[in-house]
Amino acid sequence: MTEFLNTVLTFPTLVYSVLLAFCTVYWLLAATGIVDFDAVDGWLTTDGDTAEPNVVAGMVARLGLSGVPMMLVLTVLSFFGWLITYFVHLFLLQHLPDGLRWIAGAGTLIVALLPGALVTSLLLRPLAAVIARLRPPVPPSVLGRAGAVISPYADADTGRAQFDDGGAGLILQVRTLPGERLGRGDRVVLIEHLESDNTYRVMSETAFHQQ
Repeated sequence: MTEFLNTVLTFPTLVYSVLLAFCTVYWLLAATGIVDFDAVDGWLTTDGDTAEPNVVAGMVARLGLSGVPMMLVLTVLSFFGWLITYFVHLFLLQHLPDGLRWIAGAGTLIVALLPGALVTSLLLRPLAAVIARLRPPVPPSVLGRAGAVISPYADADTGRAQFDDGGAGLILQVRTLPGERLGRGDRVVLIEHLESDNTYRVMSETAFHQQ
């Protein structure tokens, strides 16, 4: 028990231990209704009052996890990051001299994100697909509205865009026409609702007005 506590409370495992503890407290509070899911997800994935997506939202989109609650992604990622750093620390880092241990520990802390992100993506992608199918369709009246791509890119397989609805704004899963690829910030127009996976077909605003 002493060795376990010494490992989880020592750098680099300590960083993931704190993150995992934060996630655990969050889920306990969420279960009691004290914490609002949407409020926390909005805080993590947008920049302040602008409601513009930040780098976290971009990373989630790249993992194919758009629509999955951000705290769930963070919890799974921190858990696997914790497992990796714990065992690397237990079997390797603690046997190194202090100076080298800190350097190797910093590298382990960063490198652990890669396999952690991969496993998180593999585990949660099926959930993302289920959430997309269960999400209530947006009324057809949104068709024809213009917005902007907020994911790193949008193509025929993936993408997210934000549209003005006169309120907080709509963030929709979008798909471009086959062969078309649009970047973050490109203006698009909603042209079709794809019922099969509850997404929306878009085309560039420039091409739309040239028709």
